[in-house]
Amino acid sequence: MYQKQGLIYDDVKKCVTEVINYVGNNVIFSIPLALGKPVIFTNELYRQAKENSEINLKIITALTLEKPKGHTDLERRFLGPLADRVFAGVPEFDYILDFRAGKLPKNVEIFEFFSKAGGYLNSPVAQQNHLATNYTHAIRDALALGANVFAQLISHREFNGKNMYSMGCNTDVCIAAINDFKYLKAQGKKVAIIGEANINMPFMYGDAVVEADSYDIILQGSQFNYELFCPPKDPVALSDHMIGINVSTLIKDGGTIQVGIGALGDAIVSGLIMRNEHNELYQDVLQKLGVKQRYRQLIDNWGGIGVFQKGLYGSSEMFVDAFMQMYKSKILKRKVYESVPIMKLINEGRLASDHIPPDIIDQLIKLKAINSRLSEENFKFLTKFGIFKQGLSYENGIVLDQGTPYSADMSDEKGRNQIQKLLGKELLGGQVIIGAFFVGPKAFYQALNNMSEDERKLFGMSGVDKVNQLYGGEELRALQRKDARFVNTGMVSTVLGAIASDQLEDGRVISGIGGQYNFVAMGHALPDARVIMMIKSTKGSGKSLKSNIVFSYGHCSVPKHLRDIIVTEYGIADVRSKPEKEVIAELINVADSRFQNKLLDQAKKAGKIPKDYEIPQEYRNNTPEKITALLKPYQSQGVFQPFPFGTDLTEIEIALGGALKGLKKLANGYRLKMATGLIKEFLRPIPASSRPYLERLNLQRPSSMKEKVIRKLVIFSLRNNNVFDTLNLHHKSTSNQVKDRQVL
Repeated sequence: MYQKQGLIYDDVKKCVTEVINYVGNNVIFSIPLALGKPVIFTNELYRQAKENSEINLKIITALTLEKPKGHTDLERRFLGPLADRVFAGVPEFDYILDFRAGKLPKNVEIFEFFSKAGGYLNSPVAQQNHLATNYTHAIRDALALGANVFAQLISHREFNGKNMYSMGCNTDVCIAAINDFKYLKAQGKKVAIIGEANINMPFMYGDAVVEADSYDIILQGSQFNYELFCPPKDPVALSDHMIGINVSTLIKDGGTIQVGIGALGDAIVSGLIMRNEHNELYQDVLQKLGVKQRYRQLIDNWGGIGVFQKGLYGSSEMFVDAFMQMYKSKILKRKVYESVPIMKLINEGRLASDHIPPDIIDQLIKLKAINSRLSEENFKFLTKFGIFKQGLSYENGIVLDQGTPYSADMSDEKGRNQIQKLLGKELLGGQVIIGAFFVGPKAFYQALNNMSEDERKLFGMSGVDKVNQLYGGEELRALQRKDARFVNTGMVSTVLGAIASDQLEDGRVISGIGGQYNFVAMGHALPDARVIMMIKSTKGSGKSLKSNIVFSYGHCSVPKHLRDIIVTEYGIADVRSKPEKEVIAELINVADSRFQNKLLDQAKKAGKIPKDYEIPQEYRNNTPEKITALLKPYQSQGVFQPFPFGTDLTEIEIALGGALKGLKKLANGYRLKMATGLIKEFLRPIPASSRPYLERLNLQRPSSMKEKVIRKLVIFSLRNNNVFDTLNLHHKSTSNQVKDRQVL
């Protein structure tokens, strides 16, 4: 077996059986995170292990994608139909279904180094099996655990009669994994490399393209062309938008950006699009919020508030839909190239993607990028990047243009002048982003698949060893990632600037460190970069409300000596290169005002800030009500929307989702208000306007007392979330519009 690589199978049972027979019953199975997992191969491997207790199966992975199920009857009523519609045709992982149900067999273990935030918070088994590792060390640690089977989901296309494959959504650890497994194979170890080809997977470029012999077996056939997992977008709250606006002022035109998935990523990009497409409105918002006045020097030195003339380059382990939105809005347009001399000339303003100057050959000779007498290697370099136009050839020291010879001796002025006729009009091979993996809504995949091959090549995919760090190509990567802004999320920040992002004080893991450390390290290594950590100022509500800006915390993901910029919905704390008394003052300024005095008292008691220091008056009104009052009026102009880039949810589902989220907040922090409201609701008739919401939850005709109580809960949550008031306003507005048309 495996004497020949790249075997094509369409029988998954046969494939798995052969793999087990080859590597033995101790199967240590490594698969990439998120979308890159091969569902059919994984389910068959798990099935055989489940049916044969002699097989010991260890699954090493991260971020297993799951369809939302809901924990309560009400949540299931809401999520069930939504999941059936959004995830139609998307298969699930049997091992995670059994794990959630408590049915995982004893001969199967799961080890994850990153998980959905909070997904395993109350699971002792998952907590005990968590792998604390940086993203760039994941392969090293999997191999240390004895990984002997690697599999991934891939894409395939036919080019000139030859089948080619792409790692598609997950080049992250897969490039290194295949290389390391082949090394183990050369050492005589029994290991297997499997690809599962799905035509729905976007065929991505960069370092993602491979040939069939990269894998031992490729599963390929119509049964493997299932729908891809496509999580709906999270709603963006007004406080999220406020964080996004603050961050948007720190992004420099012509620079580099990294953002993550979720509401905060969408909020940042929404702010950047407003800055670029509606700058007058953007300037007005900044003025009303006081952002320009408070942070003018920081913005002038490190950011910007003008439109994007040069554009941005994306350098992010996760290529999310937010980057696609920036690309559509002509923000993500700064192209970079895999060449040090070309990047030097571009950064110095002596070369542009759309303009090749007449003296480019002289400039490249001065940089020693090419010789004064062009070699064949020099010719290939000039042709590859479009400096020479296409269709030329090189023979025996002569450049030929459809038979017309040109001297390759650039030491001769006449030769240099003549060669200008052969220059191209624009550079080739540029990319607007480098990413390591992607996952997103269905529209995101469709946008990639609908692109021409040339356009899709703008979106480069590579491994985390290249994306998440500078090692191995420091000069080039530093040139490409100029003016980088690495934007990450944390849970808690101490007033000294230490941040907890992945774990609670009691040791329970919320998610995992992922690539955060890598981006923090890069942000401090690059002289023109900044690390921006986003922290929501509070968590919980009512009696359970707590500040996320604290005096001290029992866990640290990013230590205080790596502090840089910390952003909350209340402002920007620039805490790099500052003494601790100033750091504390900056962070208290962006904390929720309900907790500021306590934080200041703790700092004074510890002797970390002068006894006579007082919080400036302009920072003493940091409240949610202030944010609502400032941002809500702008919603009528189409900004600060809950779903700025669209959603798979219907209007009914959006309203229900917001109302049920509010109900959960009441249950956790305002139980008396919730109980009182529910009692009042039982004394009221069922409002006619609640009908479509009740029908969506199948509660229009309750068949038990339990369902009657749930129905009243839903109506109360809708009323408490002002859904009926909004409907009444909408109906009045519509009625007035009809009257206006009749008058006209």
